[in-house]
Amino acid sequence: MFKSLKRISICLLLITGATLFFLTSCKKEPGPGGKSTIYGKVLVKDYNSTFTELRETYYGPDIWVYLIYGDDRDYGDRIKTSYDGTWEFKYLRPGNYRVYAFSKDSTLQTNASVPVIREVSIPNKKQDIEVPDIVIFD
Repeated sequence: MFKSLKRISICLLLITGATLFFLTSCKKEPGPGGKSTIYGKVLVKDYNSTFTELRETYYGPDIWVYLIYGDDRDYGDRIKTSYDGTWEFKYLRPGNYRVYAFSKDSTLQTNASVPVIREVSIPNKKQDIEVPDIVIFD
């Protein structure tokens, strides 16, 4: 009886050790759960309807900014800019990201909004990465 109990204990110990090894050796993908931050501002250029006259330039409040993790097809998070056009995504792991906001099409090819995308890479843990202004047209 003691031999079978000893074998069971050894098997459980081996299974626990193998599980811990596999869990700690997995490479974590880009996304939430880290200690890094990506931040920046959205700059709005307000043109007339034919884009021939710049009426005003300002940092835009209440504009949606989206974040795509790695090679994902859809955004993983979004946030609205603050009163001064600032935005920030916190608690990210190292990896590659895409940040974007929507803009009017300055080429007048479409009435639909077009994304203005910034590629961002977080190389290490505990990084604060400032993204150049996302310039959109209104």
